[in-house]
Parts: sequence; structure tokens; C-alpha cells
Amino acid sequence: MAKQLMIYESATPISAETHRDWSVKAGEDYSFAKSINSVPLLAAEFATAALEQPIIFAGKDDAVFPSVILGMHANSNDHVNEDGTWRGEYVPAFLRRYPFVFSKSEDEQTFTLCIDDKFEGFNKDGKGERLFDSDGKRTQFLESMLKFNQEYQNQFKRTQAFAQKLAKLDLLEPAQAKFQLEGKESSLAGFQMINRDKLKALSAKKLKDLAETDELELCYMHLQSLNNLAPMARRLSAVAAA
Repeated sequence: MAKQLMIYESATPISAETHRDWSVKAGEDYSFAKSINSVPLLAAEFATAALEQPIIFAGKDDAVFPSVILGMHANSNDHVNEDGTWRGEYVPAFLRRYPFVFSKSEDEQTFTLCIDDKFEGFNKDGKGERLFDSDGKRTQFLESMLKFNQEYQNQFKRTQAFAQKLAKLDLLEPAQAKFQLEGKESSLAGFQMINRDKLKALSAKKLKDLAETDELELCYMHLQSLNNLAPMARRLSAVAAA
């Protein structure tokens, strides 16, 4: 299977028949994410991510979705150190669920838990957590991963609806960020942000609707988080100079 979902090399459905003797050794190594400078972000993550990471919107129309910027260069995640450890406080759920992921049927009604069988920690040597016990039943570890992915999928739908609502309200606009990186002027483009003036100009009813669903708060978290771009660039410049 071709590489999919940015970080997955080969997502394979998990089954007791195929993976009864397999284990997963997951740790603090995020090397698998070192070549991506942004990942999708769920609405439920805004409050924590906004404290240190810039939140933007990628895609457009029905495909628009919030993302968090993790690197100031294309194909580079500045939050991953040389040894694979994470630089920073918050790790987005998109990365925390790896190497697990849901695949969906063509009618999008059935979801199957899969694992990236190219993940280095996926093994038959008993290292880490087993997926199935000796009777072929799901272990507590696998049950917890299933629950995490189910919750992720539920939050994904809510976030998708939020992003599409912003697009329909015509609140999103193309944006570009300029900053100093390693003593040179740099920029990031190819993303969207909420137009603050358009947001403030919405009718009282539309603003009330956004406030009642806590989506108005999400809008301002996004706008506030953009102030993290310059500090992020300064931190990276300091690391490069060290």
C-alpha cells in the first residue's frame, strides 16, 4: 500500500488471525514525523496547542481542516530532535495515535483499526505491548488504542463540521507569515486563517450560534495562536546557533 495519511507507510487491518503473536513497542521516538511541518489538529486540542504552536487552516471548501505548524521549512518538523525525541510540550493527537489508524469503508459507515506494519516498534519478539493474548482476545493495550482512535474519529467529525462552517461563513482567507529565522527573513504560505474583521462583522445571531457551541472561542484561540510564529522562529534560531 502506498504511503498514506502523511506518516503511514502500510496500514494493515488488525486481526487475531494475522497478529496474534505481534507486539508494539512505542516510546518517545517521533522520527517517523521528522519530515512533515504540519499535522491536522482537533478542535479539542486547540486550548493546549495554542499555548505554544500556531494553528492554521489547510485545504479549502469541504476539505478545509485545522492544522498545527511544527516546522518553519517544507518537509521539516522542527519539533523532532536528532535522536527522535520531541522538542516542546504538546504532541498532537494525530502523532500520538501512531502507528494505529482507522480505515473506512467506501460508504464511510464501517471503520477498521489498522496498524502501520512498517513501524519499527512492530515486532514478534515480545517487545512492548502485545496486541492479543494467548487465547486470541484483544489485550487491554489494544482495547485502549481502539478507544483512543474511536474518540479521535468522533472529534475529527466535530472539527470537520467546525471548519466547514467557517468556510460557509466566508471567514477564511489565504495568509502568509513573515518572520526572522537564523538572521534571515523567511515566510510561510499556502494556508488560511480567520479574518478577524469578518468575524466581528457577523450578525448577532451567527455570533450567538458560534458562542453557544464554543466555536467562537475556538476562533479566537486560533487567532491568538498565530502569535506563536515569531517565538517559534526565535527558538529555532537559538537552537541552530548553539
